Amino acid sequence: MNPRTLIAGDASSPVILHVPHASRTIPGEVRSSLTVTDDQLAAELDEITDAHTDVIAQHAARSAGVPPWTLRNDLSRLVIDPERFPDEREELNAVGRAAVYTRTCNGAVLRNADNATRDALLDNYFHPYVAAMSDLVTDRIAATGRAVIIDVHSYPTLPSTYELHSDGPRPALCIGTDPHHTPPWLIEAAYAAFSPLTDIGMNTPFGGTYVPLDRYNTDPHVYSVMIELRRDQYHTERSELVDIAAENLGAMLGRLVDAADRGSR
Repeated sequence: MNPRTLIAGDASSPVILHVPHASRTIPGEVRSSLTVTDDQLAAELDEITDAHTDVIAQHAARSAGVPPWTLRNDLSRLVIDPERFPDEREELNAVGRAAVYTRTCNGAVLRNADNATRDALLDNYFHPYVAAMSDLVTDRIAATGRAVIIDVHSYPTLPSTYELHSDGPRPALCIGTDPHHTPPWLIEAAYAAFSPLTDIGMNTPFGGTYVPLDRYNTDPHVYSVMIELRRDQYHTERSELVDIAAENLGAMLGRLVDAADRGSR
């Protein structure tokens, strides 16, 4: 079982499509440590998985003028969540949803919160994933002088119980930004690429965007923007993919890839 997939892009491209939450796969040894029933686990995966964002990213890579690089997490975020801080900086520690989740979306116990289990998951899955992303960013900077991360996510129409900021708008598209790594031109490019969606918000219901921790707030050569698509834009209530919608959104994302390539030069 491969924990992640790297899809090479064009040697001249600085753009990285990052797809961290599309998988439902949980290794057997990790499943055995979870305290939920199979039905409870299925419901949790339905709610928390960014289903089909990998398909949208594939459409984007095919439609872009210069193919980007793609790093895809092939394990569920219930194994580890590579986008969380692994320490006290993570605000979702308060609800058991840090790098290693201990609570479900509705607050039920997901796994025992002992340090040994947490440390083993971080060592076996979190740190290797973070290192792979860091290596890819380093490679793109060495080849092109910069790296532009487009972080691809989705979210449900209704807020999950664990959300700490659930009272804001839930637009068709949420653009997540970081004050150090998301320049104005990249925000403008995201709005323009997704302009067919008239309902676009910024940092609501989720804010921020992914940057490898070893370069976070320190490396001006790393740009990043988060794309959060509301799930009813491309799949049914039963999580069935609407192919044409995924293709259309992939084409919009492809336009952002091209703009990110041009804008960072």
